[in-house]
Amino acid sequence: MKISHVLMRYRLDSLVLSTPFLKSFKPLLYLTPWYYFPIKKYSRGERIRLALEALGPIYIKFGQTLSTRPDLLPDDISLELKKLQDSCPAFSTQKAKLMIEEALGGKIKQLFKTFDDQPLASASIAQVHTATTLEGQEVVVKVVRPDIDKLIARDIKLMYALAKIFNKHPLAKKIRPIEVVEEFEAIIMNELDMRIEAAHCDKIRENFEHSDLLYIPKVYHHLSRTNVLTTERIYGTPVGEIETLKAKNIDMKRLAEEGVIIFFTQVFKHNFFHADMHPGNIFVSDTGQYIGVDFGIMGSLREEDKNFLADIFLAFFNRDYQKVAQVYIDSGWVGINTDEKAFEAAVQKICDPMFDKPLGDISFGQVLLDLIQEAKNFDIKVQPQLLLLDKTLLNIEGLGRQLYPQLDLWSTAKPFLEDLMKEKYSMKKTFEKLKEDAPQLLRDIPELPALTINALKQLSKLKDIDKLYAQQTEKIVGQLGENANRQTAALFSGSLLILSGVFAVNSLWIASGVSAIGALLFWIKSR
Repeated sequence: MKISHVLMRYRLDSLVLSTPFLKSFKPLLYLTPWYYFPIKKYSRGERIRLALEALGPIYIKFGQTLSTRPDLLPDDISLELKKLQDSCPAFSTQKAKLMIEEALGGKIKQLFKTFDDQPLASASIAQVHTATTLEGQEVVVKVVRPDIDKLIARDIKLMYALAKIFNKHPLAKKIRPIEVVEEFEAIIMNELDMRIEAAHCDKIRENFEHSDLLYIPKVYHHLSRTNVLTTERIYGTPVGEIETLKAKNIDMKRLAEEGVIIFFTQVFKHNFFHADMHPGNIFVSDTGQYIGVDFGIMGSLREEDKNFLADIFLAFFNRDYQKVAQVYIDSGWVGINTDEKAFEAAVQKICDPMFDKPLGDISFGQVLLDLIQEAKNFDIKVQPQLLLLDKTLLNIEGLGRQLYPQLDLWSTAKPFLEDLMKEKYSMKKTFEKLKEDAPQLLRDIPELPALTINALKQLSKLKDIDKLYAQQTEKIVGQLGENANRQTAALFSGSLLILSGVFAVNSLWIASGVSAIGALLFWIKSR
């Protein structure tokens, strides 16, 4: 009843009834009195945002999740959903205490020296109270809302039903409503389990343990359970309070640049990034150090995705849009029907206007999003894991420029990425990779000549099938032969390098040196 009332109030009933499945019922709208008395003239995006806010915390969370997928949404809706605020009325403190006592197996007075009845914050999933442990440490206790799992299960079931109806709307092909609900369900179910957030918090704290860039609160595991999370209480200024930060003489330029470095460090060095870095989750200490909280949503990438992003970033920083297109094509995500020249022209159309702007005016997050959307117009599969990262990049860029409008993302990020790529392809990394792969490589060496000869024979036979393929087959044979030679050289380089180490351990320095030189020569040949 409440949902139908909200749909009618914000005139979303007309949107639902415009689906092919229900459009025959659209004339019924003219028989309803509210059709002639709209509460106010709102845009489509505003109506959807206001309706989600009226429906309550789960729908607000759904809208926030949907806002992370701007690739699926029209611009007017995407912009409005980003305005959704995750603040909800607090639930009973008495109920919160009972839940904590049941989870931790003791009375509040036995568990904490002090416990503040007034909630520090109240969001859609959980409520936070400040407390002091028996040992005197100041903490915050996050407790999941009572019966929220039942409410979520009910609402998700309804969301699936609505998604199936909306799936018949012309917009459904772009928005893919059923997939969106599935993604939301996976995210919110993880957020309900405080053990997952505790593990995330531990990992990111360990990653930055020896860094002055970011401070992560300590988790008190003996005071945490599935529905309760107790962490160290932090003190700082919310990053969005610009004037307060300036009054505390925080270096805003340094703060903005370090935010970018933190993001790139998490993505490319740790491969574990905070994917919900909105201003409400970020604080700044009086010394200017970032403090992060709320680690319910984290992201990670496959090695090939990291390589793709690093290459895309560097190509764009070097203003080489042909390289940008080539990186996409080399990624393996391109279908056989993709017109590569047309895609290069589309990339040029996106990149060229950017190069005419001052560096401080360029949003790389927006360019990456434009490239992702443009790729969908070709036979190129968009990788969903990149969208979560791009949403985070857009947040970081927006936050950085809010702190320091002249932020030059290029000069901040480019040296970081160049150093990263140098390190990745250094001799040390190459040796570590060879050492890791050596057992398997040594097992494969005896089979390599036979496999190569067999493959060449099979490809040679293809030349007789159809003369139309003769040139292409010859190219493939040549490439395969070249690749086989490179692979063989790399295998011998690795073997000689390992042998050099064995000789060195046994103080056979001349033999070790000869083996090392041989390894270097074969390594050069394999490049």
